[in-house]
Amino acid sequence: MSPDHFPDPPLVVILGPTAVGKTALSLNLAKQFNGEIISADSRLFYRGMDIGTAKPTPQEQAAVRHHLVDVADPDDIWSLGKFKREVDVLVTDIHQRGMVPFLVGGTGQFVRAIVDGWVIPELPADDSLRDELNRWAEEIGAAGLYERLKVVDPEAAEKILPNNLRRTVRAFEVIFRTGRKFSDLRRTEEVPYRILQIGLNRPRPEIDRRIDLRVDQMIEAGFVAEVQQLLDQGYARELPSMSALGYRQVAAYLAGECSLEEAVEEMKKVTRKFYRRQMTWFKLSDETIHWFDLSRQSEEEIIQLLEKFLSR
Repeated sequence: MSPDHFPDPPLVVILGPTAVGKTALSLNLAKQFNGEIISADSRLFYRGMDIGTAKPTPQEQAAVRHHLVDVADPDDIWSLGKFKREVDVLVTDIHQRGMVPFLVGGTGQFVRAIVDGWVIPELPADDSLRDELNRWAEEIGAAGLYERLKVVDPEAAEKILPNNLRRTVRAFEVIFRTGRKFSDLRRTEEVPYRILQIGLNRPRPEIDRRIDLRVDQMIEAGFVAEVQQLLDQGYARELPSMSALGYRQVAAYLAGECSLEEAVEEMKKVTRKFYRRQMTWFKLSDETIHWFDLSRQSEEEIIQLLEKFLSR
């Protein structure tokens, strides 16, 4: 397929909560429709973080070309602005090579930034201000800083996980430097491609069972050893990347702060909470998303929708 086939360039977005089955479906669809996968999962950026992030295996990545996987060390910072710039370049390149880009992931903010055409303000970091904000967070705690953001800019706080100190600090940094709410600085531009959003979901009890199974399989696959290796390489458990589901819980076990059984149960608990947080980004009532319940709808229905979309 040549670029001439794309007078109106397509972008297929596969989104949904953790453990729903995005990876398997996206691989099948990308194989069938001459596609390449761009990860919209912020946990997959980091090298050495494989088991705990359910990263596509080397075999899966060999079967379909993947982008934005293993592009950073765990102590690197990937901002939303950097992600969006990278995706814009990648989508253009994939189109020029006559392939179909599939944006796949569950990091809601990253997906929305692409789909809605967010313009991310370019505001260079202010290290001295950031240091002051971090000291403030040490005094009142990450939760305390987050509660203050809820008062100052509730719309921004709604889109930030309470334990995501880095993003909370960034929001305050922008507020103090511009005198405006962090949420007010977000504007949008026209998206340069037509988008099909495919949302995947399952009944909540089934998601819970799949989460429990995934966590157990991660432990069996050597997740504890993976976390130990990262710590041995000097990556602190306080790093933003190490806030990915499971890593801090296993690090706490390795530090002797809890038993492995307690760490595993906490992993399952926080992952279930994460599911609820993800679904605040992906509304089942959102008419721009074509939702599929994988417990009762077949992959064939999704294939038919995609065929129709790509034939336009």
